[in-house]
Amino acid sequence: QVQLVESGGGLVQPGGSLRLSCAASTSTFSSYVMSWYRQAPGKERELVAGITSGDGSTNYADSVEGRFTISRDNAENTVYLQMNSLEPEDTAVYYCNAQFSGVFSKYDYWGQGIQVTVSS
Repeated sequence: QVQLVESGGGLVQPGGSLRLSCAASTSTFSSYVMSWYRQAPGKERELVAGITSGDGSTNYADSVEGRFTISRDNAENTVYLQMNSLEPEDTAVYYCNAQFSGVFSKYDYWGQGIQVTVSS
């Protein structure tokens, strides 16, 4: 069982920045595809950004492309989400996700979620 602990959320004004962190309790962190999802009130959970386990390729939702950056530090077992130029529409609970797919096994873990509120 892998535990994911998010930190760095809070209240920020429009146009501001936040950096979310997600620390994983596993020594095989580098083998996991890491992603950030978010869920706003009354809406379905959506993928925000992902980063692969191998070459660190990234992908982003169209709504955050150019404003958010996902990165990972395999030595620290941590994935980050740098969020710039925040908009009220970015207000949501943000979740860290870790996925591993092997020949004989597949794992999918979620963090508890952290609130991000963008408001003046």
